[in-house]
Amino acid sequence: MFSATASFFMLKKSPFPLRKSELSYHFLPAKQKKIIAGLRIKSVNAIINNDNGDNGMKTFFDGLDEDIRLKLKDQLRDFWTHNSTAIEGNSLTLDETAFVLREDLAIGGKLLRDHQEVTGHARAIEMIYGMLDKGKISEKDLFKLHKAVQIQGMYDIYNPVGAWKKEENGTYVVDEKGKRIFKYFAAPDEVPYLMDRWISKFNELYGKAKSESEALNSYDFLHVSFTRIHPFYDGNGRIARLVSNLPVLKAGLPPIIISKEKRCEYIETLSFYDLAAGIPSRKNPELLPSHPKLDEFTSLVFAEWKNSIDLVENARMEQNKRRNTRKPVTASG
Repeated sequence: MFSATASFFMLKKSPFPLRKSELSYHFLPAKQKKIIAGLRIKSVNAIINNDNGDNGMKTFFDGLDEDIRLKLKDQLRDFWTHNSTAIEGNSLTLDETAFVLREDLAIGGKLLRDHQEVTGHARAIEMIYGMLDKGKISEKDLFKLHKAVQIQGMYDIYNPVGAWKKEENGTYVVDEKGKRIFKYFAAPDEVPYLMDRWISKFNELYGKAKSESEALNSYDFLHVSFTRIHPFYDGNGRIARLVSNLPVLKAGLPPIIISKEKRCEYIETLSFYDLAAGIPSRKNPELLPSHPKLDEFTSLVFAEWKNSIDLVENARMEQNKRRNTRKPVTASG
């Protein structure tokens, strides 16, 4: 049975220790600082009840009329889904993605696979919001997310959906000297051990972020360490960009959404870091070895956060405009 929080985010038409090198919230531009300052929450249920609580904390849905809240939720879903799938090669535009998710219709001339990817990702976003009521996650939660984002065709024992990978995987990358090399990820027999450690670290960080910089660092740590392991045969990037947002959302902040325009910088930074850190294993068990590339990744993520912050700001501007145009009620008689 779903909780009230999960039910809200699953409306049929609206599927919605820290590193030392920490970027401080105080480096935010004043405008973003003001927006983020109003995004805290007392509890997840406050999102549903639109309740500020005893200490005046707010959600990024607080004070918005229902239609504006639903529109904001759809915008976040569409933008998140479009960019995360486009990074992996999906050809649907943002408008096409929004149309498919809103109308449940296909776009002529586009691959069936592209439609399945965006609907699966939107379904996974629903699952992420539903997981906010949980105090921790398990490998079963990750398996369910993988089943949502990964297109399931014929059963393949060597490329399982909803289970850790069975065969080695890797990708070609260009190193800092411009040489093209093949980079392997963690070996399949190392994945259960490494992911046990990753899940333990996730649960250690989850719900602990009390500031914007702590939420950013949690996202940074979980995202980079997950993609470094690459526990699934496919879909690792989409899962990383989803599950790493849980501590951010839990802190009451809008999700961090990396845009497709930053695809090359994003992949290059992760690849350079992976090459420097080495393949994770029992003999190399540290999930996130220190390296200057981590700061580059954090800077990229920090800048990209503005994407969702702008959507929240636009919703608030629309609400303020509506509030200012409403005629005051006068007493008669």
